[in-house]
Amino acid sequence: MTKFTRRRLLALAATGAASAVLTGCSTSSGNRTSYAAPSFPAMPPPSLGNDPAFGDPAMMYAPVNDAGYEIPPVPFQNIDPRFYRQVVPDPTGEQPGTVVIDTSAHYLYLVSGYGEAIRYGVGLGRAGFEWAGRGNIQWKQTWPRWFPPNEMIDRQPELEKYRARQVPRTNIWEGGMQPGVQNPLGARALYIYQNGKDTLYRIHGSPEWASIGKSVSSGCVRLINQDVIDLYSRVADGTPIVVTSGLPTSGRPTVSQIPSGVLRI
Repeated sequence: MTKFTRRRLLALAATGAASAVLTGCSTSSGNRTSYAAPSFPAMPPPSLGNDPAFGDPAMMYAPVNDAGYEIPPVPFQNIDPRFYRQVVPDPTGEQPGTVVIDTSAHYLYLVSGYGEAIRYGVGLGRAGFEWAGRGNIQWKQTWPRWFPPNEMIDRQPELEKYRARQVPRTNIWEGGMQPGVQNPLGARALYIYQNGKDTLYRIHGSPEWASIGKSVSSGCVRLINQDVIDLYSRVADGTPIVVTSGLPTSGRPTVSQIPSGVLRI
């Protein structure tokens, strides 16, 4: 059984579910660990003009074998095409390499050069609307393990088997849900920090493709697993991120839309 240090456990335990059954992205702030902000910006993506990652949705959302996990195909015909992964004119006004989440439209943008951005459709839960501002993707994880918060387990006793457990007389923790295609965090998780502290706000994959473009009862910001794998490959630790409730027609979000240092819980 995989074991974890207390520091890593606290970060993972705050990570949320992308399932309508497993509710909540985080229920409490818990202990937070500070990290120094990187001194360099994320590298901008290359020109997207001939990138094979875009175009035919049957190819984009085909089955994938990733690290031994078999991700099933997505029935993309049942998803509004505007939520497919695609290259669009950049509406954000942000610097290349920046991630911008527009919660009002259920879009995530990765700003490229050349006046372009990659746009992904996202699903949002209650927690997905609670944070707005500027921060950084401080670290990323492939096929993360999910630790439901104790408060969630108290409400849903069937999750008891996933409770985090401390090994007696050590600083080692074990438990949690094993990584896999049915894990609420999906294939990848990106952890958002602000001013060196964990916001408890996550971008992660999800097996629930039908929730993309919608607001349901649980989770932070979730993408189709094939899309979160693509996003993960394009951003580095330290990538700047902006979360806003809407992009004005002029492009760059206004100060009132993106308050500095605001955490709304």
